[in-house]
Amino acid sequence: MTSERPKVRPPYSGGASPASRRDKLRRKLGDNALGYLFMAAGIACFALFSWYPLVRGVILSFQQVNFVTDPIWVGFDNFKAIFDDPLFYTAWWNTLKFTVLALILGYLVPFAIAVVLNEIRHFKGFFRIAVYLPVMLPPIVVVLLWKFFYDPGNGLFNTVLSALHLPTSDWTQSPKMSMISLVLVSTWANMGGATIMYLAALQNIPGELYEAAELEGASIWQRLRHITIPQMRFIMLVLLLLQIVATMQVFIEPYQLTGTTNPDTITVMVLIYRYAFTVNNDFGLAAAMSVLLFIVLGVFSAVYLRVTRDKD
Repeated sequence: MTSERPKVRPPYSGGASPASRRDKLRRKLGDNALGYLFMAAGIACFALFSWYPLVRGVILSFQQVNFVTDPIWVGFDNFKAIFDDPLFYTAWWNTLKFTVLALILGYLVPFAIAVVLNEIRHFKGFFRIAVYLPVMLPPIVVVLLWKFFYDPGNGLFNTVLSALHLPTSDWTQSPKMSMISLVLVSTWANMGGATIMYLAALQNIPGELYEAAELEGASIWQRLRHITIPQMRFIMLVLLLLQIVATMQVFIEPYQLTGTTNPDTITVMVLIYRYAFTVNNDFGLAAAMSVLLFIVLGVFSAVYLRVTRDKD
């Protein structure tokens, strides 16, 4: 009787050999080479047009730069100079007023329009296009159009008021009406995007909820309060944060309608423009102001990212 020889197990090598791992990695890189090439091109463009200006702007905020003489390192002197400028506080106050007024109109009006559009059964496409149309116009075209409306001489608004035997207004030059005039332009030009987003959220609300509420005898306001608004809390919060970030960067409306010298409508972005191109011709001051604005907007952006991450 012959005894079977015991099988000898090969020693454990801990996985594939280094040569096979290198071959596998080489094949993987070769298969994805085109994808890595496109990704590298995208990262390069993003770094050139986004990261580099950001880093360069921070560096400029610590220098005196007028592009006539060589840059001079001044440390925090630029920040001290803008804090000593009375227009610094005026610009932030005007920006805050514009943001609050723009949120009152630009946040509530699109929501109300979306609710109405959601209830319309006929010509829905026409009304949605009509609401969204201003968004498709270039901002400068919108501002020039409203500049004609606000013209104190032969403008559309004053012509209508005169025909109705009502007092006319200087609109953009009046201390009481100038800021409201800017907010009306901004709201009309941008509410289409928010309205469409609200409308999309409304259409995602289950219809069974409204049917059950109607069977219980709930009124329109009760359905709005207990169904519509709770179901849209997330999108309303996201749009609130996005509108704060957008409205605090308002520039075209005050620049074109009221100029850079009107103390009633000068905003942070207009003051940055003044520092860089008109009064001071110092890009260091403009960069320092931009860094402060970046910090403020960064806080709201961080809140926005946190909110969307928690929702996900």
